[in-house]
Amino acid sequence: MKQYEIRADYDRDTIIVYQAYREAIGKPAIENKRFVPPFSYTRMTWIKPSFLWMMERSGYGQKSGQEYILAVRIKRSAWEYALSQAVLTHPSHRVYANGDVWREMFDQAKVHVQWDPERSIRGQKMDYRSIQVGISRHLIQEYNEEWIVDIKDYSPLANKIYKLRLDGRHDKAKELLPKEKVYPISEEIMKRLGMD
Repeated sequence: MKQYEIRADYDRDTIIVYQAYREAIGKPAIENKRFVPPFSYTRMTWIKPSFLWMMERSGYGQKSGQEYILAVRIKRSAWEYALSQAVLTHPSHRVYANGDVWREMFDQAKVHVQWDPERSIRGQKMDYRSIQVGISRHLIQEYNEEWIVDIKDYSPLANKIYKLRLDGRHDKAKELLPKEKVYPISEEIMKRLGMD
């Protein structure tokens, strides 16, 4: 594995990203295939293509307020547009000339990107990274109304994998994971995200 690599469940036209919410937001989103109030359009929303990273973040749907694990299928064209607008959440010397240049770009960014250690089925930190993409309030309505193709409830899957982990049946749990593969992106985006 390369240290910086996007791995995702995707097809020719769409990619699945994950979000976790409380019932009041998660359940209506699944029913409507869109987010509806009380979902907020005024704060950043984070999307993650790594199922295991989402599981670590949400405690496999066991954490309060993160019980509904949503698999949000969005257009690949929209995903790549978001990445093309992204600014990293830290002033990487591999991407920005200096901290002042980064700060100015960060303050104006519509999309933020953060790289976090990927997780194993046992919850261990891996030595390669997983991408998180923050969609700002400037793009959230577009995300909700134009990017989303489908929203599915992956909470039962998360619960099943969680129980297998508790029983020490990690190999069986691993078999149930969504199939993720390396997502191809342009050199320009790779440079923007500090991947090259």
